[in-house]
Amino acid sequence: MHLIDRYDELLSLWLKDHKRLKAIFKNQERVILAIDAMQPEIGHEVLWVIRDCISGEIILAKTLLSSRNEDLVALLLEVTNTLNVPIDGVVSDGQQSIRKAVKVALPSIAYGLCHYHYLKEAIIPIYEADRHAKKELKKKGN
Repeated sequence: MHLIDRYDELLSLWLKDHKRLKAIFKNQERVILAIDAMQPEIGHEVLWVIRDCISGEIILAKTLLSSRNEDLVALLLEVTNTLNVPIDGVVSDGQQSIRKAVKVALPSIAYGLCHYHYLKEAIIPIYEADRHAKKELKKKGN
């Protein structure tokens, strides 16, 4: 129920407060979009949220039945059509459907992983090297 209540709050912000958001974005002269989704239970609607990384403002919150590229492209275009400033970049968790949607809807915009997911991927080679070194040390110790 908490998620549904939060969704209703986000949606009402989106529907009622375009002037406030446009004033914020006009002052900062650009936005960097973050897109992510939450699916409370498998088989249920997915809550997609697009926010501005600079101001932290939520620009769009909408539920979708799927995460198809076409649906995500439509969300990105909806946001693009309501902004009065340029989009300098888009960040996400790296989900393939998001990557493809950004490439279609915003082909000239820089795309990257959020800091958490970027660092999580960057640590993999170090983790693997450490794991291999531990195995080698155990072999030599026996």
